[in-house]
Amino acid sequence: MQMHSVSTRVRLVCSIGAAALFCLPTPSSAQISAAASSPFEAEIAAFEKKDREKLPEPGGVLFIGSSSFRMWKDLETSFPKVHAINRGFGGSAIPDSTQVIDRIVTPYKPRMVVMYAGDNDIAAGHSADRVAADFFEFASKVRERLPEVKIAFVSIKPSPSRWKLVATIKEANAKIKNGMRRQKRMVYINVFDAMLNDEGQPRPELYREDGLHPTAECYALWQKIIAPYLK
Repeated sequence: MQMHSVSTRVRLVCSIGAAALFCLPTPSSAQISAAASSPFEAEIAAFEKKDREKLPEPGGVLFIGSSSFRMWKDLETSFPKVHAINRGFGGSAIPDSTQVIDRIVTPYKPRMVVMYAGDNDIAAGHSADRVAADFFEFASKVRERLPEVKIAFVSIKPSPSRWKLVATIKEANAKIKNGMRRQKRMVYINVFDAMLNDEGQPRPELYREDGLHPTAECYALWQKIIAPYLK
Protein backbone atom coordinates (compact mmCIF):
# COMPACT_ATOMS: atom_id res chain seq x y z
CA MET A 1 0.00 0.00 0.00
CA GLN A 2 2.80 2.35 0.90
CA MET A 3 4.74 1.54 -2.29
CA HIS A 4 1.62 2.15 -4.37
CA SER A 5 1.12 5.55 -2.71
CA VAL A 6 4.71 6.63 -3.38
CA SER A 7 4.53 5.53 -7.01
CA THR A 8 1.31 7.45 -7.50
CA ARG A 9 2.81 10.63 -6.09
CA VAL A 10 5.87 10.37 -8.35
CA ARG A 11 3.69 10.04 -11.45
CA LEU A 12 1.61 12.98 -10.33
CA VAL A 13 4.65 15.21 -9.76
CA CYS A 14 5.97 14.50 -13.23
CA SER A 15 2.61 14.96 -14.89
CA ILE A 16 2.15 18.47 -13.50
CA GLY A 17 5.68 19.54 -14.44
CA ALA A 18 7.13 20.00 -10.96
CA ALA A 19 10.82 20.65 -10.49
CA ALA A 20 11.99 17.09 -9.93
CA LEU A 21 15.17 16.54 -11.90
CA PHE A 22 13.75 13.64 -13.88
CA CYS A 23 10.93 15.87 -15.11
CA LEU A 24 13.12 18.73 -16.38
CA PRO A 25 14.33 18.91 -20.00
CA THR A 26 17.97 18.02 -20.50
CA PRO A 27 20.37 20.95 -21.17
CA SER A 28 20.75 19.93 -24.79
CA SER A 29 16.98 19.96 -25.30
CA ALA A 30 16.71 23.39 -23.68
CA GLN A 31 19.46 24.77 -25.87
CA ILE A 32 17.88 23.38 -29.01
CA SER A 33 14.53 24.87 -28.02
CA ALA A 34 16.06 28.31 -27.36
CA ALA A 35 17.94 28.23 -30.66
CA ALA A 36 14.84 27.27 -32.61
CA SER A 37 12.92 30.19 -31.12
CA SER A 38 15.59 32.78 -31.90
CA PRO A 39 14.92 34.98 -34.95
CA PHE A 40 18.67 35.03 -35.54
CA GLU A 41 19.31 31.29 -35.45
CA ALA A 42 19.90 31.03 -39.22
CA GLU A 43 22.59 33.72 -39.05
CA ILE A 44 24.32 32.16 -36.04
CA ALA A 45 24.23 28.75 -37.69
CA ALA A 46 25.77 30.27 -40.82
CA PHE A 47 28.63 31.67 -38.72
CA GLU A 48 29.18 28.24 -37.20
CA LYS A 49 29.23 26.61 -40.64
CA LYS A 50 31.81 29.16 -41.77
CA ASP A 51 33.88 28.45 -38.65
CA ARG A 52 33.82 24.71 -39.32
CA GLU A 53 35.29 25.40 -42.73
CA LYS A 54 37.99 27.68 -41.30
CA LEU A 55 38.14 28.87 -37.71
CA PRO A 56 39.61 32.38 -37.32
CA GLU A 57 43.04 32.59 -35.71
CA PRO A 58 43.04 33.02 -31.93
CA GLY A 59 44.11 36.40 -30.56
CA GLY A 60 42.06 38.48 -32.98
CA VAL A 61 39.55 41.27 -32.42
CA LEU A 62 35.91 40.20 -32.46
CA PHE A 63 33.23 42.68 -33.50
CA ILE A 64 29.77 41.64 -32.30
CA GLY A 65 26.36 43.28 -32.05
CA SER A 66 23.59 44.54 -34.27
CA SER A 67 23.12 45.41 -37.93
CA SER A 68 25.38 48.47 -37.82
CA PHE A 69 28.24 45.96 -37.65
CA ARG A 70 26.51 43.34 -39.80
CA MET A 71 26.19 45.80 -42.68
CA TRP A 72 29.84 46.87 -42.43
CA LYS A 73 30.80 44.62 -45.31
CA ASP A 74 34.50 45.51 -45.41
CA LEU A 75 34.97 45.61 -41.63
CA GLU A 76 37.49 42.78 -41.58
CA THR A 77 39.65 44.43 -44.26
CA SER A 78 39.27 47.82 -42.59
CA PHE A 79 41.35 46.51 -39.67
CA PRO A 80 43.77 44.17 -41.46
CA LYS A 81 46.54 44.16 -38.85
CA VAL A 82 44.41 42.88 -35.96
CA HIS A 83 42.68 39.83 -37.52
CA ALA A 84 39.22 41.38 -37.21
CA ILE A 85 36.22 39.03 -37.08
CA ASN A 86 32.77 40.43 -37.90
CA ARG A 87 29.92 38.72 -36.10
CA GLY A 88 27.25 41.41 -36.21
CA PHE A 89 23.85 39.86 -36.80
CA GLY A 90 20.28 40.86 -37.60
CA GLY A 91 18.55 43.64 -35.75
CA SER A 92 19.83 42.19 -32.52
CA ALA A 93 19.70 43.61 -29.00
CA ILE A 94 22.43 43.18 -26.40
CA PRO A 95 20.88 40.08 -24.75
CA ASP A 96 20.86 38.34 -28.13
CA SER A 97 24.66 38.50 -28.16
CA THR A 98 24.82 37.26 -24.57
CA GLN A 99 22.77 34.22 -25.56
CA VAL A 100 25.32 33.13 -28.18
CA ILE A 101 28.61 33.80 -26.36
CA ASP A 102 29.55 30.12 -26.39
CA ARG A 103 28.83 29.88 -30.11
CA ILE A 104 30.35 33.01 -31.68
CA VAL A 105 32.63 34.53 -29.04
CA THR A 106 34.60 32.01 -27.00
CA PRO A 107 35.51 29.67 -29.90
CA TYR A 108 37.70 32.43 -31.39
CA LYS A 109 39.71 33.10 -28.21
CA PRO A 110 39.89 36.81 -29.09
CA ARG A 111 42.17 39.22 -27.25
CA MET A 112 39.50 41.91 -27.61
CA VAL A 113 35.73 42.04 -28.08
CA VAL A 114 34.13 45.16 -29.56
CA MET A 115 30.36 45.55 -29.23
CA TYR A 116 27.97 47.82 -31.06
CA ALA A 117 24.41 47.37 -29.81
CA GLY A 118 21.75 49.22 -27.86
CA ASP A 119 20.01 50.94 -30.77
CA ASN A 120 17.37 48.28 -31.06
CA ASP A 121 17.09 47.83 -27.31
CA ILE A 122 16.08 51.46 -26.80
CA ALA A 123 13.77 51.40 -29.83
CA ALA A 124 12.03 48.43 -28.19
CA GLY A 125 11.39 50.52 -25.07
CA HIS A 126 14.29 49.45 -22.88
CA SER A 127 15.45 52.03 -20.35
CA ALA A 128 19.00 53.35 -20.16
CA ASP A 129 19.48 51.43 -16.91
CA ARG A 130 18.46 48.18 -18.56
CA VAL A 131 20.69 48.75 -21.60
CA ALA A 132 23.68 49.38 -19.33
CA ALA A 133 22.85 46.38 -17.14
CA ASP A 134 22.49 44.14 -20.20
CA PHE A 135 25.86 45.26 -21.53
CA PHE A 136 27.65 44.61 -18.25
CA GLU A 137 25.98 41.21 -18.03
CA PHE A 138 27.33 40.42 -21.49
CA ALA A 139 30.79 41.61 -20.45
CA SER A 140 30.67 39.59 -17.23
CA LYS A 141 29.74 36.38 -19.00
CA VAL A 142 32.49 36.90 -21.59
CA ARG A 143 34.99 37.46 -18.78
CA GLU A 144 33.89 34.27 -17.03
CA ARG A 145 35.11 32.40 -20.08
CA LEU A 146 37.94 34.71 -21.21
CA PRO A 147 39.34 36.38 -18.05
CA GLU A 148 42.04 38.43 -19.80
CA VAL A 149 40.01 39.70 -22.75
CA LYS A 150 39.67 43.42 -23.36
CA ILE A 151 36.10 44.61 -23.97
CA ALA A 152 35.06 47.75 -25.84
CA PHE A 153 31.67 49.35 -26.32
CA VAL A 154 31.08 51.58 -29.34
CA SER A 155 28.65 54.31 -28.30
CA ILE A 156 25.08 54.11 -29.53
CA LYS A 157 24.83 56.44 -32.48
CA PRO A 158 22.48 59.45 -32.86
CA SER A 159 20.23 58.33 -35.73
CA PRO A 160 17.81 60.72 -37.50
CA SER A 161 15.07 58.07 -37.53
CA ARG A 162 15.39 57.63 -33.76
CA TRP A 163 16.16 61.19 -32.79
CA LYS A 164 13.17 61.25 -30.45
CA LEU A 165 15.07 58.67 -28.36
CA VAL A 166 18.29 60.68 -28.16
CA ALA A 167 17.92 61.52 -24.46
CA THR A 168 17.76 57.82 -23.58
CA ILE A 169 20.63 57.08 -25.97
CA LYS A 170 22.82 59.70 -24.28
CA GLU A 171 21.88 58.39 -20.85
CA ALA A 172 22.67 54.78 -21.78
CA ASN A 173 26.01 55.81 -23.29
CA ALA A 174 26.90 57.75 -20.14
CA LYS A 175 25.97 54.89 -17.82
CA ILE A 176 28.09 52.44 -19.77
CA LYS A 177 31.04 54.84 -19.96
CA ASN A 178 30.89 55.59 -16.23
CA GLY A 179 30.47 51.92 -15.33
CA MET A 180 33.58 51.03 -17.30
CA ARG A 181 35.72 53.30 -15.13
CA ARG A 182 35.33 50.84 -12.27
CA GLN A 183 36.52 47.87 -14.31
CA LYS A 184 39.81 46.83 -15.85
CA ARG A 185 40.47 46.22 -19.52
CA MET A 186 37.30 47.95 -20.67
CA VAL A 187 37.10 50.89 -23.04
CA TYR A 188 34.34 53.18 -24.25
CA ILE A 189 34.66 54.31 -27.88
CA ASN A 190 32.78 57.53 -28.59
CA VAL A 191 31.44 57.79 -32.14
CA PHE A 192 28.35 59.75 -31.06
CA ASP A 193 29.90 63.23 -31.02
CA ALA A 194 31.63 62.87 -34.37
CA MET A 195 28.31 62.00 -36.02
CA LEU A 196 26.76 65.37 -35.16
CA ASN A 197 27.10 68.60 -37.13
CA ASP A 198 27.81 72.06 -35.72
CA GLU A 199 24.13 72.46 -34.86
CA GLY A 200 24.17 69.29 -32.79
CA GLN A 201 22.09 67.32 -35.32
CA PRO A 202 22.97 64.03 -37.03
CA ARG A 203 25.08 64.52 -40.14
CA PRO A 204 22.82 63.32 -43.01
CA GLU A 205 25.69 62.05 -45.16
CA LEU A 206 26.47 59.42 -42.53
CA TYR A 207 23.09 57.66 -42.83
CA ARG A 208 21.34 55.64 -45.47
CA GLU A 209 17.87 56.53 -46.72
CA ASP A 210 16.32 54.83 -43.70
CA GLY A 211 17.93 57.41 -41.43
CA LEU A 212 19.32 54.61 -39.28
CA HIS A 213 22.04 52.53 -40.86
CA PRO A 214 25.53 53.89 -41.62
CA THR A 215 26.81 54.82 -45.08
CA ALA A 216 30.28 54.02 -46.42
CA GLU A 217 31.31 57.51 -45.31
CA CYS A 218 30.16 56.72 -41.79
CA TYR A 219 32.11 53.46 -41.71
CA ALA A 220 35.23 55.31 -42.85
CA LEU A 221 34.72 57.69 -39.92
CA TRP A 222 34.21 54.79 -37.49
CA GLN A 223 37.34 53.09 -38.76
CA LYS A 224 39.45 56.15 -37.91
CA ILE A 225 37.91 56.45 -34.46
CA ILE A 226 38.02 52.75 -33.55
CA ALA A 227 41.42 51.78 -34.97
CA PRO A 228 43.61 53.40 -32.26
CA TYR A 229 41.82 51.40 -29.54
CA LEU A 230 42.68 48.08 -31.19
CA LYS A 231 46.44 48.34 -30.82
